[in-house]
Amino acid sequence: MHRRQKGSNIGLFLLLSQIFQVGVSNIPPVTLAALAANVCLFLQPVKRLDKTCISVTECLYRRDWHRLYLSPFHHVDDWHLYFNMVSLLWKGIKLERRLGSFWFGYIITIFSLLIGVVYMLLELALAELLDVPSYKQSCAVGFSGVLFALKVLNNCYHPGGSSNVMGFIISNKYACWLELVAIHLLNPGTSFAGHLAGILVGLMYTMGPLKMLMKACSGGFRSQTDFSEQRNRYNSENFRYSGYPSHSSRDYSMYTGGLNEEEQVERALRNSLNDRGPRHYGNERRPYGFWLPPEEPSVEELRRQRLNRFERW
Repeated sequence: MHRRQKGSNIGLFLLLSQIFQVGVSNIPPVTLAALAANVCLFLQPVKRLDKTCISVTECLYRRDWHRLYLSPFHHVDDWHLYFNMVSLLWKGIKLERRLGSFWFGYIITIFSLLIGVVYMLLELALAELLDVPSYKQSCAVGFSGVLFALKVLNNCYHPGGSSNVMGFIISNKYACWLELVAIHLLNPGTSFAGHLAGILVGLMYTMGPLKMLMKACSGGFRSQTDFSEQRNRYNSENFRYSGYPSHSSRDYSMYTGGLNEEEQVERALRNSLNDRGPRHYGNERRPYGFWLPPEEPSVEELRRQRLNRFERW
């Protein structure tokens, strides 16, 4: 792994442009924090890339476990950062609004660590099966593995649709597999095992036991009800580009009269039986659905009213 290449940082400026175009206030907090962490560590890295990248030799054999959580948040150059963070921006907005900030942050944390473990297992297996020791020295860095996992989650929570990958129209359900191959063919320097590890971790969450294990390990921090409430709050907000006004939620108590849903249905049914066309009682117009007559009509009177309406029709 070489040191980070220095250049004009055009990718970084384009990323900042994308963020301000969306609007900082429209980006959920965990997504925004992940973006900020990646940008800050790009500008001021904790260590050199050869000291943060993850590999079997450095992390597993030499016990440099710090690489597990450092490697996802460091990038080779500004374009590496740009493409990863733009992908995080859109996936993060959709998933965090759906899952809630607490759970999405939990996912980012666990995925960042677990993908590194799966990556090392894949490289170790390749080295043993193919008898190529160089796989153990292969060092990877960047957020791409986490993004592939988030892509699997996004396709699970937002099914349907298709993507254009190298001119091929393919269902989003399988697009990550074609992208895995396409990226490696177009840019052989990328980590095939790192991207594959992300897909596998995403499948472990959506189709395997990982989600249940994460829920069990989260303990009593937050109940599923809390997640649903936060998700509904995000979904009720009007996501927009900066510069467009938002619409506050309306209070419908003036229309319901403070009644719950069952009481509203009951009154509406009772009043519909008494409806004999538009009438006025004194100077007050009857509000449809919530007016009760002073006297309840008899069963015979109700039957006669129904017959009269059918005769008019």
